[in-house]
Amino acid sequence: MLIRIVKKMKRLLLNGVILIILFGCSDTQNKKQNRLQFASSPYLKEHADNPVNWYEWGPEALSKAKQENKPLLISIGYASCHWCHEMARESFMDTAVARIMNEKFICIKVDREERPDIDQIYMNALQLLTGNSGWPLNAFALPDGKPFYAGTYYSKKNWISLLQGVSNAYNTKHNLVVTQAGALLNGIAEQDLSLIDTGAVAVKKSIPVYTTLYDSIYKQADLVNGGLKGTQKFPTPAFAEFLLQHYYITRNKESVNIATGTLNKMALGGIYDHLAGGFSRYTIDSSWRVPHFEKMLYDNGQMVSVYAHAYQITKNDFYKNILTETLGFIEKELAAPLGGYYSSLNADTKDGEGEFYTWSKKDFTGVAGADETIADYFHVSQEGNWKPGNNILYAGKSPLEFAIDKKLDPVAFTGKLLDAKNNLLKERNKRTKPSVDTKIITAWNCIMLKGYADAYAATGTEAYLEKAKSCAFFIERNMIGKDGSLQRNFINGKAAINGFLDDYAWAASSFLKLYEVSFDNHWLMLSRQIADRAIKNFFNNKTGLFYYSESQTDPVLRKTEVADDAVPSSNAVLAKTLYVLGNIFNDTNYTAKGLQMYYSVMDRVKKIPRYHIQWCSFAGLLSARSYEVAIMGKDALARNQELQRNYLPTSFVMGSTKEEALPLLLNKFVAGKTLIYVCTDKLCKRPEEITAKAIAQIK
Repeated sequence: MLIRIVKKMKRLLLNGVILIILFGCSDTQNKKQNRLQFASSPYLKEHADNPVNWYEWGPEALSKAKQENKPLLISIGYASCHWCHEMARESFMDTAVARIMNEKFICIKVDREERPDIDQIYMNALQLLTGNSGWPLNAFALPDGKPFYAGTYYSKKNWISLLQGVSNAYNTKHNLVVTQAGALLNGIAEQDLSLIDTGAVAVKKSIPVYTTLYDSIYKQADLVNGGLKGTQKFPTPAFAEFLLQHYYITRNKESVNIATGTLNKMALGGIYDHLAGGFSRYTIDSSWRVPHFEKMLYDNGQMVSVYAHAYQITKNDFYKNILTETLGFIEKELAAPLGGYYSSLNADTKDGEGEFYTWSKKDFTGVAGADETIADYFHVSQEGNWKPGNNILYAGKSPLEFAIDKKLDPVAFTGKLLDAKNNLLKERNKRTKPSVDTKIITAWNCIMLKGYADAYAATGTEAYLEKAKSCAFFIERNMIGKDGSLQRNFINGKAAINGFLDDYAWAASSFLKLYEVSFDNHWLMLSRQIADRAIKNFFNNKTGLFYYSESQTDPVLRKTEVADDAVPSSNAVLAKTLYVLGNIFNDTNYTAKGLQMYYSVMDRVKKIPRYHIQWCSFAGLLSARSYEVAIMGKDALARNQELQRNYLPTSFVMGSTKEEALPLLLNKFVAGKTLIYVCTDKLCKRPEEITAKAIAQIK
């Protein structure tokens, strides 16, 4: 279906319309501030000194375009996007280029992280027109917002040519442009619904269905380098999470080996910051060595969770060290006052992309010492492993493996390596640091909240639980309105944008997780409240799924997010949360909605599981025997901590130190005792007082 849509769009492309007309350009920069100086987004503020007459997305820009009958030029990016900054320097700061843009278009700048709903529409247009995706995303649209052309990065020369050609087409072949815009919008809408079975009935929830999904994903796995096959490598934590779950359910050692192999390769590769901790956005090679250096909160929050789960399974301290270092990076670089977390760390500094992180051999040995073992460990050479004479730090082996291979004393080498890393970090911190995007995004903070809760469950480190609570309180105080609605962003002491489905889905999911590790009913009830609000304002009765935006406040299209991106599908996250809430509260309305969502997308998921891995994990939960574990009594929190040191992806844990009214906790409190009840299908096994015996009942 998607191929047919793409072919249809290609036939409608304005071949030959875009003329190559070159303009001479001035290098003089206009220092006057445009209206983006008043934007909330740090990314938009970066463009406030552009000579381009930028608007933010909204009725002012659309009304102006209609009034002057000019096409919209919608440029979408984000603060840590390297090529967004390159295009801004080359074109948007150039007065001659800006003159063309201002004369022929109404120009709108969008921060994709603040307005993912807008980004989705024009990204879908780009994908249908070209088959490609990426940022900066530059789209051209009718005054009502309907896209008719889109591209990504352009050099200044090509950008000028494109501007002239699009403007000429709009004015001289207007009917054709309008026709293309209508066809493109229909294609975007059809893309949403073409693979959703709106008349779906219950599909069989079974291990064979789950195994089929696993077999398909296995074929896409890179068995040499880890991760999914591709010339570029993204962390895709959902991939490793699915494999760990599959191992738990089936005991297939192949799946856990692929998962741990992937986690090892990432943690040892250049995508990981070996000095300060934390993962970059992706690598431009298939071996995890050469990163695109920006660091995103949502990536690192997810990575903490998956390394915590790997540690629960293997008890390998290597994974515990990686999650500890990653959390250290997050606290030092992305923690905001009062409990929230900033969005990202830029790839660029004034010295260039990645220069903050890389080393010449001379500079490296001047700090780490002349002993070649440290340089060998990090593959630092005179020639350079990145640019000539410049090195990215990456390790092919763990410190223990390297020491054994080189016939070194492992303890002595590990100590020497730690000293070298500390000295290198101190020296690196003298450099100009990458800038931080200081907006706080609800969904991403909820991912981080869950990361802390998972880290606490795996390690028992009380400080991690306190960080999870602090983040949760920040979200509750600043991002939830009096009417129960969620806000998307928080910056400069205020929130300004209505929340989207990922904000609701991750908030409901993360508060549920926080309840599970703390037994504080407040977070359970807040999870339910947020889920109820999502059902009321996002649910689409026709598809059985949830819209991405709360209402049709913008005049283009209301999208439905089904596939995973860098963050798993918000519909998939919410489906699982509703299913679990239904079991906790014995409310079939929740479970029925969660199951209906699953049934609606399964045809699509089975065709392309690689892009729907979160749905595949939900299929695993449904296909396996799931458990509700109730822990009741004076030592309930201590028993819960013991229990959750184990990886139990098909169980949900609840409990209290006193009598509770929750359906699954009723009549389970016995004074003077702490009892663990393992239940499935509303039937409970004999209660146990010893945690290990309860775990044996689950397994």
